[in-house]
Amino acid sequence: MTSFISHTTIDCTDAYALSTWWKDVLGYTDVPDDPNEPGHEECMILDPGSGHRLLFIEVPDPTPGKNKVHFDLRPSDLTQQEEVDRLLEHGAVVSTDHRGIYGEGSGWVTLADPEGNLFCVLRSPAELAGAPRPPADA
Repeated sequence: MTSFISHTTIDCTDAYALSTWWKDVLGYTDVPDDPNEPGHEECMILDPGSGHRLLFIEVPDPTPGKNKVHFDLRPSDLTQQEEVDRLLEHGAVVSTDHRGIYGEGSGWVTLADPEGNLFCVLRSPAELAGAPRPPADA
């Protein structure tokens, strides 16, 4: 027997606000017949294409320190820089810029969402197709 991941849960202080922020960033929707509303302590959003679900749940004391799990976003129709710019306009903030870490055209940018959760923006598939590969031991 095996298990499967039902959904990914994110502890937060304002489930509605954070789920709305990520819904806009990822192009997710509310779960049919279960719309998220201000004041809800649990808000789930859904990728209409894959069915992947994210559950934002309010907790009295979110885990302090560095996230042990984070999202890596890969832009589907923008460049890495265009996606970073879009997310900054949407309220994200830059935490660390790792672009160029393995040479020109490599790396990622670490951003934080409105509650400080870190996530990374990788290069787009088009950028990857034309970029040099990092060293094998990196």
